[in-house]
Amino acid sequence: MATRLIVLALLAAVLLAALVYQQSRVEPSIVSGFVEADEIRVGSRVGGRVKEVYVVEGQQVEPEDLLVELEPFDLAERLAEAQARAQAAEAELARLEAGFRREEILQGEAYALQLDAQLELLRAGPREQTIGAAEARLDAARSEARLAEQNFRRAQEVFERGAATQEEMDRATEQNTRAAAMVVVREQELAELQAGSRPEEIRAAEAALEQAKQQLALTRDGFREEEVDAARAARDAAKAAVEVVRKQMEELRVVAPNRGTVEAVDLQPGDLVAAGAPVLSLMDRERLWVRAYVPENRLHLSVGATVELTVDSFPGESFRGTVAFISRQAEFTPSNVQTPEERSKQVFRIKVTLAEGAERLRPGMAADVHLDSAQEVVNE
Repeated sequence: MATRLIVLALLAAVLLAALVYQQSRVEPSIVSGFVEADEIRVGSRVGGRVKEVYVVEGQQVEPEDLLVELEPFDLAERLAEAQARAQAAEAELARLEAGFRREEILQGEAYALQLDAQLELLRAGPREQTIGAAEARLDAARSEARLAEQNFRRAQEVFERGAATQEEMDRATEQNTRAAAMVVVREQELAELQAGSRPEEIRAAEAALEQAKQQLALTRDGFREEEVDAARAARDAAKAAVEVVRKQMEELRVVAPNRGTVEAVDLQPGDLVAAGAPVLSLMDRERLWVRAYVPENRLHLSVGATVELTVDSFPGESFRGTVAFISRQAEFTPSNVQTPEERSKQVFRIKVTLAEGAERLRPGMAADVHLDSAQEVVNE
């Protein structure tokens, strides 16, 4: 009986000691999560038909590696058209900046001199020799008229005696009439010469000369500054149009923005992709981070603090990370996260960016965040 009591006493002592140890033992301050990476969805801003796909799922890519290439369609022709317009705009600007050629200025001067000479001729009127020649032509016309009248009278007398035919009489009448009309013409010509140039002709010549002088002044001064500025703006717009098409042609080649792993490829040559739509997704291998959930009683962290992390794939090693985010609102622990606390307790989500180990760790690995290793950033 005594032995039995001793055994029970020893068992009770052991249980009591175990209970005391359990209550006094401090659980390690560790929260668990998974290594994650940012997903980059790459595509083209122009879209089009797929010409070639150069990667497969799971392939590791480096920055600027070609992933997908699209067919150019009419972009090459549009680029040539834009370049031609840019060259034409450049030539027009050069023409305006250079101004008029020396030959054009000399041509304007000669034209102004010609109009000035014509104006002087109108103002001076006909020369004396011209008037004398007109007077001489009038005298000749009058002599011919007198001769024609004499011939007409003789023909009329002969015709009345019946010695001339009607045809001869008609011919003499016609010559007499023509001679009399010619006298009138010569008189009008002489009167016009004696009167000189009309005032309307002189004013018209003066206006033409003034217009030629103003045009010559414009030619000498060259083009206006506003015209040159407009041509320069047109040149810049044409160059910008060329750059737009070049950028569109660059968008035909979808390249990797950084190191990563191809996650999903659902393209074949000949497929059509929309402008701005993702064509495939990459997992960023240069920026890894861990999502974890910290209970309220262990939330002694601050953004910027450094902590140590361990993963099952590398036992005995630790990796340094930086707390990049702490949620301001509590939530219930997700079912796939293991913590020492009961799952009914609320936790705060944190994000720890890995400062080392990016070349060795992989997204999806389970990781433990050691909260006791946190070191706050000291601001100097």
